[in-house]
Amino acid sequence: MNGLPRAELKQIAEQPPGRRERNKARLRQSLIESAIELFDSRGVAETTVADVCERADVSEKTFFNYFPSRAQLLRAIADQSLEELFAQLDAAREQSRDAAGRVRVFFDNLAEAAEQRGPLRRELLSEMIHSGHDDGGRGEQARRLHDAFAAFLKGDDLRSDRELDSLVELVMGAFYVLMFNWANLDDYPLRRQAVAVAELLAESVTGTRVLKIEGE
Repeated sequence: MNGLPRAELKQIAEQPPGRRERNKARLRQSLIESAIELFDSRGVAETTVADVCERADVSEKTFFNYFPSRAQLLRAIADQSLEELFAQLDAAREQSRDAAGRVRVFFDNLAEAAEQRGPLRRELLSEMIHSGHDDGGRGEQARRLHDAFAAFLKGDDLRSDRELDSLVELVMGAFYVLMFNWANLDDYPLRRQAVAVAELLAESVTGTRVLKIEGE
């Protein structure tokens, strides 16, 4: 079991505020991790709230105290995935000093991470995309994502005849299309498309033709 025993839930309520909040956060994360494990092993559609509660060892009432609906759980998983995306952008920036190199590293790492997660994670991604489209008030998250891509791209080697915002939207658009297609199209050649898109973007954001390394 990944969850907390029910006896611990009573202890959480009796603890001082600081400790109580930490334990509530731990229980919330336990529910998220239990859901992801079930989604990966069974599929999103086949996993119920009751299944998640059983895996986390909590009651359904406790679940709904943290997530008012199943869609809210998916939203929380999507938010966690967003933090992982920020980390991927930072990692790509650290691995290459030029914009073209950063773009290539990011999309290559993106394809590798997606392939390692397997086919059921595609189903989860599709559910999260639809959940995100149905969820209002996501302006702050959209701004954070835009700013993260801007920081990722920003550098002296970007083309000077285009605004940074335009280049950011170009890269973000390519990212969304790749992820959407991978989530919804069977046998989508994600790695091949990611490499091709990265080459095109590298040329587009710098305004120069990027020579492909021999053997790639």
